[in-house]
Amino acid sequence: MPESNGTALPRGRASENPGKTRLSHVMAAAAIGSALEWYDFYIYGTAAALVFGEVFFPKYDPTVAQLAAFATFGVGFLARPFGGVFFGHYGDRLGRKPMLIVTLLLVGGGTFLIGLLPTYAVAGLWAPLMLVLLRLVQGFGAGAEYGGAVILAVEYAPAGKRGWYASFAPMGVTVGNLFAAGVFYLVGLLPREHMLSWGWRIPFLVSLALLGVGLFIRARIAETPVFTEVGAKRPALKAPVFEALRRHPRNFLVVIGGRLAENGLGYLFTVFGLSYVINTLHMPRETAITGVVLGNFAEIFGIAFFCWLSDRVGRRPVIIGGALFSAAFAFPFFMLTETRDPTLIALAFIVVMGIGGGAMFGPQAAYFAELFGPRLRYSGFAFARELGSILAGGPAPFISALLVGWMAGAPWGVACYVILLSLISAAAIWWGPETIASDLRAESPDDPQAMTAPASRLA
Repeated sequence: MPESNGTALPRGRASENPGKTRLSHVMAAAAIGSALEWYDFYIYGTAAALVFGEVFFPKYDPTVAQLAAFATFGVGFLARPFGGVFFGHYGDRLGRKPMLIVTLLLVGGGTFLIGLLPTYAVAGLWAPLMLVLLRLVQGFGAGAEYGGAVILAVEYAPAGKRGWYASFAPMGVTVGNLFAAGVFYLVGLLPREHMLSWGWRIPFLVSLALLGVGLFIRARIAETPVFTEVGAKRPALKAPVFEALRRHPRNFLVVIGGRLAENGLGYLFTVFGLSYVINTLHMPRETAITGVVLGNFAEIFGIAFFCWLSDRVGRRPVIIGGALFSAAFAFPFFMLTETRDPTLIALAFIVVMGIGGGAMFGPQAAYFAELFGPRLRYSGFAFARELGSILAGGPAPFISALLVGWMAGAPWGVACYVILLSLISAAAIWWGPETIASDLRAESPDDPQAMTAPASRLA
């Protein structure tokens, strides 16, 4: 079979001069774009935990309304693999940069429009239906946003520092989460009736200004050196997502499995954790949001450290260590929250997000990008990653709320769920190849012959 089944990339794009783009601009584009996009995405999860049950599902009892709100949160994940396939396809054929601009527009625009929606009291059933539609728009754009940001950073990064440079995308995600939690903390200081009537709209409407900043930064960068170099020498693949499945089936499954704990626990602790502390433990909203804010601060430093470490010891040991730590800390996390002590609740979020989350989420950025060849990297990364989101991130808050309901408010079923996801992810990463020294321009970067240098030489 011929190596390629597509057409050559446009020469104009292949001749761009990536040297005109400073690495600092690339890192800013990866970090700030991800921060703005995940601010948009995360505030939906926070609103679902705090107010959407009452605003869009007031006819149900509180438990059912909360489950319905979490269900709309999960709906967005159904659109993400489709977005990953669509934008990944064109990202591999036309370039990384244009897709990053379009995905940011979709997520930011969808978020702004959610802030303008009528409530159930005004529009009846049309209100939750429009909410679900805009959630799907968000998910479609989010399906390729993060993968594109990571690939942008990795394909610009110097040899031996891909883990560190890729860290700016997940750190951007955490900054976006932190900003969202901070905004909701301030909005949460409003009286409850004001919060339900108009206060919840503020974080969504603010996203329009943030979107403008992200677009300005991303418009200034050039296409990546790897894409332009490979595009000048080899024709684009006709169907990169199918080629990713055919050429890298193991790596595809490694990404899906590796995502289960990182993504599932990320949403479990931040989205369900908010609801659990507030609605089940009956603690003040400020206590729960403070814990998440401090946890995100810890995760920023955790991501930076563990990505730096992954450039020295490899991606797999660090990610597996994070998954095993998360499994070991599952019961202690809920034991700390059960004390109802604000300090211990904050400590629980700091430890699980800073160590477990940082060690998994950070190094996975470079690792997942390194698992695929350059002409199908965007498609393979985005599609596999978002399939993992459907299996873990989307249903995690819903499943956790259901388990707590079945156990009359006890969290121990959720702790077992945390352990299950963590062990599956640890096994998946153990099964995958080490890619610390792989050549990003090679068609099969996990092939030992494509290694640029022994991992020890990159330390």
